[in-house]
Amino acid sequence: MLKQSGPEFRHIWLKVLLGVICSTVAGLGFASSSVSAAEDGEFFIIASVQNQVLVNDVPERSPVAGASIKVTTTDGVLIGEGITGADGLCKIAVPTRDNYLIDIDTTSLPNGLTLIDADKAQVKVDQVLFTTNTKRVTFFTGDSGVAGSSELERILQRLSDGIRLGIIIAMCSVGLSLVFGTTGLTNFAHGEMVTFGGLMAFYFNVVLEIPILISGPAVIVLGGCFGLLFNWGIFARLTKRGIGLISQLVVTVGLSIMLRNIFLFQFGGRTKQLSSYSKQTNLEIGPIGITPRDLTTAILGVIILVSVALFLQRSRLGKAIRAVSDNVQLASATGIDTRKVIKLVWFAGGALAATGGIFRGLDEQVSFSMGSDLLFLMFAGITLGGLGSAFGALIGGFLIGIFVEMSSLFVPSELKVAPALFILIVVLIFRPQGILGKSQRVG
Repeated sequence: MLKQSGPEFRHIWLKVLLGVICSTVAGLGFASSSVSAAEDGEFFIIASVQNQVLVNDVPERSPVAGASIKVTTTDGVLIGEGITGADGLCKIAVPTRDNYLIDIDTTSLPNGLTLIDADKAQVKVDQVLFTTNTKRVTFFTGDSGVAGSSELERILQRLSDGIRLGIIIAMCSVGLSLVFGTTGLTNFAHGEMVTFGGLMAFYFNVVLEIPILISGPAVIVLGGCFGLLFNWGIFARLTKRGIGLISQLVVTVGLSIMLRNIFLFQFGGRTKQLSSYSKQTNLEIGPIGITPRDLTTAILGVIILVSVALFLQRSRLGKAIRAVSDNVQLASATGIDTRKVIKLVWFAGGALAATGGIFRGLDEQVSFSMGSDLLFLMFAGITLGGLGSAFGALIGGFLIGIFVEMSSLFVPSELKVAPALFILIVVLIFRPQGILGKSQRVG
C-alpha cells in the first residue's frame, strides 16, 4: 500500500475539495429549474379601514366594509384595486418591494363616515418599510387616529435597517481588510465570496430542504474553503512566481467577472427566497417594525463581530495576524509562520463573507450579484475605517451601512449608495489613512 507524502496528500485533498465545491455550484443550475415561481416571494399591501369612536376617552374600533382602495406607483401607474370586506381589510398584490401610493376613495365610505384627517386619503409606502412580504396601511374614520407612517417612524425604521446592513458590511469587510493587510492584495472578487455563501445557503435550504440552522455552519465552512482555494489555486502561486500586486489586482477583476457570469448562468437572473423563516410577522418595538428573523441575525452578527474583535485582540494567533498585517518582514523575522497566517486569513475571510451572504440572503433574498452589489460599500467601509485595519473595517463598515439607509431620507432609494461612495472620495482626499489608520511618511 502506497503512502502519500504530506504535500502530495494536501494537493489531492484540495483538488477533491475543488471538485466538491464546483459540483455543488453546478447543481444550482439544475436545481433552480425545479424551484417554482412562488418561492421567489410574493408581496402584498393590506389596507385596513377602521371606524374609531371614543367611549369614555377609550377608542373602540370596528371594521368598515365596502371602501374602495387603489394602489399606484409614485408615477401614477395603477398596480391594483380592491374593496374592503366585512373585516375591513383589502389585500392587493404588488410586484416587488417599491415605493407605492395607497388611495382610499372617500366617496365609497358608508353614509355618515368620513376620514378623521382628510389630508390622509393618500398614504405613501416607502420601499424601506417592506420589512416583510406584506405592508399594512390603516385608514381611520371617526373621532381620532393616524394613517400611514410618521416622519419619526421612517427615521427610526431606516436607522434599524442601517444597523442591520452595517453589521453585514462590517462582517464582510473584515476578511477583505485582513487579506489586504497581510498580502497587500486588493481583492475585487471578494464580493463573489459573499455571493457564494448566499447561493450555497439557497442550495442547501431550498433545493436540499435542509434547515438553515443546520446547513448554515456547513455553508460557512465551505466559504472558508472557497477562500483557501483562491489562495492555493491562484494568488499563492502568482506570488511565488514574483507576479506584482497590480497584476494580481487585475486577476481579481477578471476572476470577479468570470464567477459572476458563472453564478448568473447556473442560478439565473431572478432573486429567490430562502425557505427558512420566509413568512414572519413584524415585532413592533416602539415605532420600529422588525421580524424575529432579522432581530436574530442582527444579534448573531453582533456576537460574531465581537468574537472576531476579541480573537484578534487577545488570542496568540490573532496577535500574529495583526503583526503580519503591520509588517510582514518583521513578523517573519520574529519567528511567525507568515504562510500559515495568510492561509488562515483567507479561510477566515471566506467564512465571514459566506456568513454575510447567508444573512443578506435572509434579509433581501438571494441573487447572483448580491455580493458585487455590496463590494464598493465594503471598500468604502475599510477606507473609512483604515486600510488593512480589521478594527477599522468593523467600525467603517458599520457606519457606512447606517449612512446608506439614512441617506434614503434625502435622496431616492435607488441612489442611496451614491452618498457612501462620495464619502469614499472625501476620505481618500482629506484623510486617506482612515479613522484608525496611521499616517505614513512618503519619500
